[in-house]
Amino acid sequence: MAVYTVHEPPLKKYEAAPDPERFAFVRDGFSFWAFVFGPLWMLRHRMWLVLLGYIVVVVAMQVGLGAIGASGSNLTFAGFMLALLVGLEAGTLRRFTLGRRRWRNVGTIVGHNRDTVEQRFFDSWVRGETVAPLSPALSQAARTSSPLPSATRGAASAPDVIGLFPQPGAHR
Repeated sequence: MAVYTVHEPPLKKYEAAPDPERFAFVRDGFSFWAFVFGPLWMLRHRMWLVLLGYIVVVVAMQVGLGAIGASGSNLTFAGFMLALLVGLEAGTLRRFTLGRRRWRNVGTIVGHNRDTVEQRFFDSWVRGETVAPLSPALSQAARTSSPLPSATRGAASAPDVIGLFPQPGAHR
């Protein structure tokens, strides 16, 4: 199943509510088209700053590898690895661009395909339910998690417990 983030566009002057047809659904995961046609994919999604950064990286890579006398196969391998990185991070690059344009992340939905995800999101949106993205506190706790048991870290610093030990302060 694929994970999608849903982004709401900023309101236009004449809009009272966001237009559902303008919502963006960004799939998380590998993008084949971004891997194969990186710069064209960036142009298609109007990712100008990302494209500029890509061009700077490619030029710097070519100049740097040429300066150290790298062979043609090394240049090809470096280009392949850059294309692979763009393919793997395509969703992140799109979310970055939408965020810079002041689009708001309004939710994260899991589904088999985009049609299912759109239907699930708009069903909950029409009912007035929110499908909140991952909360900042929870994502911060996931980034700073420690392999030590929560009793060692102290109960005051332990966030909500997720996993095998549902009680705060439980020992292994």
